[in-house]
Amino acid sequence: MTTHIHPQALCESTHIGSGTRIWAFAHVLPGARIGADCNICDGVFIENDVIVGDRVTVKCGVQLWDGVRLDDDVFVGPNATFSNDRFPRSRQRPAAFLETRVQRGASIGANATLLPGITVGAGAMVGAGAVVLRSVPANAIVVGNPARIVGYTHTDEVAVAAEAAATSALAPSRVRGVELRRLTQAIDMRGSLVACEAGQELPFVPQRCFLVYAVPSAEVRGEHAHRTCAQFLVCVHGQVSALVDDGQQRAEYRLDRPDIGLYVPPMIWGTQYRYSADAVLLVLAARPYDAGDYIRDYAQFKALLASAD
Repeated sequence: MTTHIHPQALCESTHIGSGTRIWAFAHVLPGARIGADCNICDGVFIENDVIVGDRVTVKCGVQLWDGVRLDDDVFVGPNATFSNDRFPRSRQRPAAFLETRVQRGASIGANATLLPGITVGAGAMVGAGAVVLRSVPANAIVVGNPARIVGYTHTDEVAVAAEAAATSALAPSRVRGVELRRLTQAIDMRGSLVACEAGQELPFVPQRCFLVYAVPSAEVRGEHAHRTCAQFLVCVHGQVSALVDDGQQRAEYRLDRPDIGLYVPPMIWGTQYRYSADAVLLVLAARPYDAGDYIRDYAQFKALLASAD
């Protein structure tokens, strides 16, 4: 494939990949690096310390300032705004500009604004007009000002209340090893009771437990996997959404009743968000706390899964 630079474009860089198209009135400074098969649309400005991967689309009216990094297959919508200095002053340059990275396959909607020094995770989607003040997790969908997570891409949502209507004690999941389990419930005029026994409803003997509560609705918990520790999640009050991801498939469970638990085996990426104001999430863990058991980077999680195949 040959590179196409429009006669009305000003491309000062020699680091342009094959098949890339740079259209009219775009200006690319000498230090910029642009990969193969990219589409740089009319009126785009790309500064020196910018790296653009392969198959990236940058729509009209976008400026990529020093420190911006766009990985492969990123889409940037028209007039999206990047920044690289948290405290800008005229004619005062910092020693180094903050790096803003948009990871592989992520999309930035039209007119979105991104503060400097953040990362938009792989596969994430930033909605049109969103103002992104902090890093966005992989595959998350964020909208609004300030941007908030409202969902995750390519995710099946499972309503626990509907699943609980079934007579089966076990609801299958397309996410490897994840199980939705019914707990023993007793209700009479004295009140309600929920119980579970290790080896029956609970598939392991717990070595640790903790409660998550008083979580602001905008916050996200979890965002990690465990190498060897299994967990069992029960929302004992209120409601919370639990996302599970095996690297290939994702599903989201809306936990909203104390007689249903979600079993999450090791090497499953877990995220909890959309907490109601009164939510209390009980987590039972199969192993004592071990900081080394946590995988907190999604890219590392995917790499470990690939190496195990």
